[in-house]
Amino acid sequence: MYQMSVRELHARLANGADPPLLLDVREPWEFGICRIDGSKLLPMHRIVGSLGELDPERETVIICHHGIRSQQVALYLERQGFSRVINLQGGVDAWAQQVDPAMAIY
Repeated sequence: MYQMSVRELHARLANGADPPLLLDVREPWEFGICRIDGSKLLPMHRIVGSLGELDPERETVIICHHGIRSQQVALYLERQGFSRVINLQGGVDAWAQQVDPAMAIY
């Protein structure tokens, strides 16, 4: 599994070419506080039942608060045959600290 820093993701999104799916696996209340623009909410506990909603061939960046839940989900997706899964190191907390200081933190 590839690990991507928030600065790498920010540069990639600013490039605009072929953006990955940004899959946020936090809870709805967390997503309501802050999120990376363009991300899709799919809480961790719903991943198993929602595999059919995801494209195993699409590059997918998994996002959570600090990068721990997202790493668990990324590893699970890899075991299910997803070949282009990336864990966002540091999650939205790192995004707020290094990319968007105006983002709410919790």
